[in-house]
Amino acid sequence: METLFDPTAYQSMLRRLDSIRPDAERQWGKMTVAQMMEHTARAVEVAAGKRVSKHFLIGKLLGWIYWKGFVGPKPFQRNGPTGADFIIRYEPAFDATKERLRTLVGEFHQLGEQGCDGNVHGFFGPMTGGQWGLTQHKHLDHHFRQFGA
Repeated sequence: METLFDPTAYQSMLRRLDSIRPDAERQWGKMTVAQMMEHTARAVEVAAGKRVSKHFLIGKLLGWIYWKGFVGPKPFQRNGPTGADFIIRYEPAFDATKERLRTLVGEFHQLGEQGCDGNVHGFFGPMTGGQWGLTQHKHLDHHFRQFGA
């Protein structure tokens, strides 16, 4: 499985991000392309420890049911649930948000597995750096495919 800590996978994601245009049409879901980039930027912030998340009770109770799908090789399913902090209800500025996401992905990559080890996912709780690298790659891939990138 690919991880954002792998230099080749990281560069591939940056190329895909660069290919995203303001008029990109979504293949599914409700987000605009700028909302998607802000959504993924917030997720990278959590993975990198820049945005602190606490392990919510619902995740403590049910997370184990979804864990294999989250960290496994299958891509994320379309129209899955997301936490309230990751639902973007305004229209972000496209260029600024794209640059913000690019910067955050770069910072995350530079942290490496050890730099992300133990950061808390709101639903799944503390994760290893390796798990963060895999899941952030899957998450970006999911949303980049959503907009044809």
